[in-house]
Amino acid sequence: MKVEIWSDVVCPWCFIGKRRFDTALALLRDRGVTEPIEVIYRSYQLDPTAPLGVATPVVETYAKKFGGRERAEQILAHVTSVAAADNIEFNMDIAVRANTILCHRALHWALERYGSESQARFKEKLLDAYFTHGLNVGDADVISSCANDALLDGAALRVWLDTNEGTDAVQADFLAATTREISGVPAFVINDQYMIPGAQDVEVFVNVIEKILSKQS
Repeated sequence: MKVEIWSDVVCPWCFIGKRRFDTALALLRDRGVTEPIEVIYRSYQLDPTAPLGVATPVVETYAKKFGGRERAEQILAHVTSVAAADNIEFNMDIAVRANTILCHRALHWALERYGSESQARFKEKLLDAYFTHGLNVGDADVISSCANDALLDGAALRVWLDTNEGTDAVQADFLAATTREISGVPAFVINDQYMIPGAQDVEVFVNVIEKILSKQS
C-alpha cells in the first residue's frame, strides 16, 4: 500500500493529522497487519504568496485572514487544545509564519536520498520546529538543523538548498494536487485511488485502511 499525504509544515491540522495517522498505523500493526505501507509526503502551500525571507508572527497572519486579532486568538487556542489531546505541544504565541518552499524542496531531498521513513522523521522535526519551538521554517539554516535532528546530513542539505534543485519536484506535487482536486490539507491519497480528507479521528484511518486491504486480499 502506498499513501501520499499532501500537507504543509505550517498547517496545524497537518501536524494533528500526521500524529493521528501514525497512531492508526501503529494500531494496525498491533492488530496483526503486516502489509507494507509506504508513506510519502507531498508538497502543498497554504500561502504560496508569502514573501521569501520574511517571518511574521502567526497571530498577525491569522488576524488578517480571519477578520481580527480576537478571532485569530480563538482559532489558535482551539487548535492548540486539539493538538494537546493528541500529545502535541503548540506554542502559537511564538510561532512565526514564513514561505515554506524551502521546506518542501528539502523534504523531496530527504525522500530521494534517504527514503520515505527518513522523510517522515524529517517532516516531524520541521513541524515541531514551527509549532513547538517558534523557529522560522523559511530559513535554510533552521531547515538544515532539523535535518541533523532527523539524522540526515544537514550540512549537505544546506549547500543543496542554495541551488534550484528540487523545485521541479515540488511544482509537480502542486500540479498533482490540482489534478486530484485537493483544495485543503492534509489530504491522504491511498494507492492513487482513495482519498481521505482532513485530520480524521484515528479509528477513521484504521477503518478505511482495513477496508482497502481487505479488497486487495
